[in-house]
Amino acid sequence: MKRRTFVQIGTVLVLSTMLSACGGNNGGNAVNEANSGTDTKVNEAAGTNEPATSETTEPAAPENEEPTEITIMLPLNVAQTPPDTIKNEIEKLTNTKLTYQFFPADTYEDKLNATMATGALPQVTYLKNQATFMQMKGAIRDGQFWEIGPLLGEFPNLSKLKPLILNNTKVDGKLFSLYIGRPLARQGIIYRKDWADKLQLKTPETVDDVIAMAKAFTEKDPDGDGKPNTIGLADRNDLIYGAFKTVASWYATPNNWGEKDGKLQPDFMFPQYAAAMDFMKTIRDAGAMNKDFAATSKTDQVSLFTSGKAGMYIGAMSDVDSLNKDLIKNVPTAAIDTLALIKGPNGELATWAIPGYNNVVLFPKSAIKDEGELKKVLTFYDKLMTPEVANVMFWGIEGKHYTVENGKAKVTEDSDLIEREVKGFKDSLVGESETNGMYEGYYALPGRIHAEQFTKENEKIAILDPAAALDSQTFTEKGVELQTLITDATYQYIYGKIDKAGFDKAIEDWRKRGGDQIIEEYNAVYQK
Repeated sequence: MKRRTFVQIGTVLVLSTMLSACGGNNGGNAVNEANSGTDTKVNEAAGTNEPATSETTEPAAPENEEPTEITIMLPLNVAQTPPDTIKNEIEKLTNTKLTYQFFPADTYEDKLNATMATGALPQVTYLKNQATFMQMKGAIRDGQFWEIGPLLGEFPNLSKLKPLILNNTKVDGKLFSLYIGRPLARQGIIYRKDWADKLQLKTPETVDDVIAMAKAFTEKDPDGDGKPNTIGLADRNDLIYGAFKTVASWYATPNNWGEKDGKLQPDFMFPQYAAAMDFMKTIRDAGAMNKDFAATSKTDQVSLFTSGKAGMYIGAMSDVDSLNKDLIKNVPTAAIDTLALIKGPNGELATWAIPGYNNVVLFPKSAIKDEGELKKVLTFYDKLMTPEVANVMFWGIEGKHYTVENGKAKVTEDSDLIEREVKGFKDSLVGESETNGMYEGYYALPGRIHAEQFTKENEKIAILDPAAALDSQTFTEKGVELQTLITDATYQYIYGKIDKAGFDKAIEDWRKRGGDQIIEEYNAVYQK
């Protein structure tokens, strides 16, 4: 089961590569699927060798058939349950009668577990995120959900789902879920371009340039008020979606797991991980970031940037729109931009990739009694993966929620309307623009335009997680607990509370308390 962990652009095109980490989909993955060889591979990934069609099949007009009744349970990432505006349109386009059961995302896992315990899961059950999917694998193995891989070849649009992402969501080599796609690698830097221009700083190209910019934003009074009240980097208590993992990838640190001497080892056992800790420690020691970042929430991190105190934000470049909107309320003259493709110490380019999805949808056997009923539900999802229906689900109703400009969807400036009527549904759309045919987004903000461009370039240099589709029983049981040892040690090293020997001791603790067993179990599968 060995695989390359760097995405080569040819591989991306032929395999229709996956995607990543956590926020909204902004037009889907950037790399287009190649026509040659893709269809057969998609079906192989799904578990069937039947050929797929090469063009999107539009939903067939109902022939006086009774609407299919489907109940859908899913997390709600906004404050209020959306009205039926989008649901009603989807029902008309797909000849269905839909019942959406929305539950707040913050408590969704508890609701999911309680509902499953009583056998009351509906026909369509969304999980919360990748972590919830990992936790659900035991129930999947126990036969509580339908295997759908052998059936996908019967659905021309579902057959277009990307094979690499489908493989990443398999359990013991079998496909039970559809995925909600996300761009493969959209991490980078959002920074105050007006500050950089004022200080005559060159656009950073290397890790050393990033450190230099952080220090300059701290020491050279970029806001011109004569006070030492600015910092370079605003970060938060998240080693994955905050700055650290992106910085580590610039040093070519493996993505969660990497291969050494033919065997998988966790990322923190590689010297590049230590180099990334040194990067962060250098900036913190210089006072060029919020020193209490390990105790800083994302809300407070964002506030540091949008209040005009911090000049750099390392994370999802798609955050540039909201950061810009709030920043100019406080600093009307501010200008921000995005940046990626930072070279490591040896001049190499690398960034990390998520597995191509941020959530999956399952089909409980307790609610779907036979294969005939399952196929009716899958027919609905096949119709969702047509441009007409996908655009309604993701963008809303044309002329009300968005307009089409230059072949792309330009969202209305009424963000409250989108949040109220569309957001709750768009988070559940399966696939991505390359597979479901929906419009890509139209953007006017230069920083967002650049972010979309960098996201495409990032895919060419993305480091995949070679263990994304692997399983370890010990990791399932102890992984979260053991990772806390490494997370705490990483923060302590950056804070200067332990040295490299202290960090190595934490690794030994991790190994003795179950880490060696995780390594052994992953490698047993990896070597097959």
